[in-house]
Amino acid sequence: MTAKAFISGCAGTALTSDEIAFFRDEQPWGLILFKRNIGTPEAVCDLVAAFRDALGDPERPVLIDQEGGRVQRIGPPTWPGRPAAKYSGDLYATDEAAGRRMAWLQARLIASDLADLGINVDCVPVLDVLTPKTHAAIGNRAFSSDPDAVATLGLAVAEGLMAGGVLPVMKHMPGHGRATLDSHLALPEVDAALSTLKHSDFVPFRALAELPMGMTAHIVFKAIDPERPATTSSIVVEEIIRGHIGFDGLLMSDDLSMKALGGDYSSRAAAVLGAGCDIVLHCNGLMDEMRAVADAVPALSGRSAERAAAALAMRKPAHPLDREAAEAEYATLAERAGWPPTS
Repeated sequence: MTAKAFISGCAGTALTSDEIAFFRDEQPWGLILFKRNIGTPEAVCDLVAAFRDALGDPERPVLIDQEGGRVQRIGPPTWPGRPAAKYSGDLYATDEAAGRRMAWLQARLIASDLADLGINVDCVPVLDVLTPKTHAAIGNRAFSSDPDAVATLGLAVAEGLMAGGVLPVMKHMPGHGRATLDSHLALPEVDAALSTLKHSDFVPFRALAELPMGMTAHIVFKAIDPERPATTSSIVVEEIIRGHIGFDGLLMSDDLSMKALGGDYSSRAAAVLGAGCDIVLHCNGLMDEMRAVADAVPALSGRSAERAAAALAMRKPAHPLDREAAEAEYATLAERAGWPPTS
C-alpha cells in the first residue's frame, strides 16, 4: 500500500489497538517518537516493530529528535546524555579539528543508540545561526553565530549519523536563528533584509543542500512573504528553499500542532502541502487530530514520492564502531569543550 504524505506521533510507550488500526488503514510515511514514548529499550523496540508490522513495511521510517542538551528523547539513566550543539561549536572556535571530531563522534554514538532501537531517522543537525536575539527555544541548540562554522559542524553531524546507518534531517529551513518568539507558542516574525538572510541564515542550508531531508521553520520572513510562515509559504519554499538554497530533498513541515500555525488541522495540512512541502509532520499523538491530518493528505506521489525514495536510498548499513574507544575519545573532547559543566 502506498504511504500517505504525513508523519504521525503516538500516545504512549506501546501502541493501542486504535493506533494500530489507524496506522494500518492510513499508512503514514513515518512515525516520530518523543519522551512520552520511551520506556525500556525492549519496549521501544517493540513499539517500533509494532508500527512497522501494522504497515507491513520493515523499513518504514521511524524518527526522533535526538540532538543533545534540552532536546534528547532518550537519555539517562538508560542511555548516555549528550551536550547541546553549542559545546562542539565552542570547541570548534578554539580548535577546528577537535570541534568537528566532537560533533561527528556525538552523532555517531547517537546513531548507534538509535539503530539499536530500530530508529532510522534523527531530526538533526540544527543549522540555525545564532544571533544576539535568538530565542531560548533555539539557544544552545545552535552551534555558532558563524554561518560557516554551523555548516561545517552540521555536516560533521550528518556524516556521523549516516556512518551509523541513521538519516539526518536538517532544520529549521530556511533558518530559525532570528526568531525572538518560541514557535511552539506563537508565530515569530523576522524583519531582516533578504540580503542579510542570504549572507547569514541561509548559508548553512545552502552548503548542505545535498542532504536527504529538511524540516521547515514556522516563521514569517517579512522580506520574502509577509503573510505566511515559511512552512505554508509557496514563495519561501519555491524561491528560497528550492531556489536560492538549492535543496531538492524531502521537505517536511515542523510540527503541525505548534501554536505558530492557525486554523484546523485539515486546513493546516492542506496549506503545508499546497506550499510545496512534501510531507506533513504531526507529533502529539492525539487521535482526533491524527485523523483530521490523515483525511487531509493524499498518497505520496509524483516528485514528492521520488524525493522520499531518494532520501531513503541514502541510508546505508552502519560502519563498524569500537564503542568503548569512541566513548573514551568523545569524553576527552567533551571535557575540553566544558561538558559536563562543573558546579
